[in-house]
Amino acid sequence: MRAVVARVTEASVTVAGEVVGALDGPGLLVLLGVHRDDPARGDEPVTTMARKLHELRILDGEQSCADTGAGLLVVSQFTLYGETRRGRRPSWSAAAPGEEAERVVGAVVDALRARGATVATGRFGADMAVASVNDGPFTVLVEV
Repeated sequence: MRAVVARVTEASVTVAGEVVGALDGPGLLVLLGVHRDDPARGDEPVTTMARKLHELRILDGEQSCADTGAGLLVVSQFTLYGETRRGRRPSWSAAAPGEEAERVVGAVVDALRARGATVATGRFGADMAVASVNDGPFTVLVEV
């Protein structure tokens, strides 16, 4: 599982003109990709990713969402596993199939909420417009 995590002052996801998820203030925008092997790995990567995202100390003063109560906007992003080493057209073969990826992304969101995190989401499989104002900018990769 791979996530691109950006510290933001605001972020939202719009589908067909409707805002389906947004942060009310500063927090983390999480673009979350699921590898084809992740579903077979069980709950461990889900739990680990949720813990890392919630406790990632990249907010002001080296604090985390767990410390401050800041929200997370989690958006599924299969393109994080696009393979671009050959040719000009990415291959998506390393990404989990849609149904499996949707289950894993949902499990990460559920695990974050179980930890007490405030979580907004996009809409899986939809054509989403993601808007954000990066803070810093400060963006990191998280892999489990």
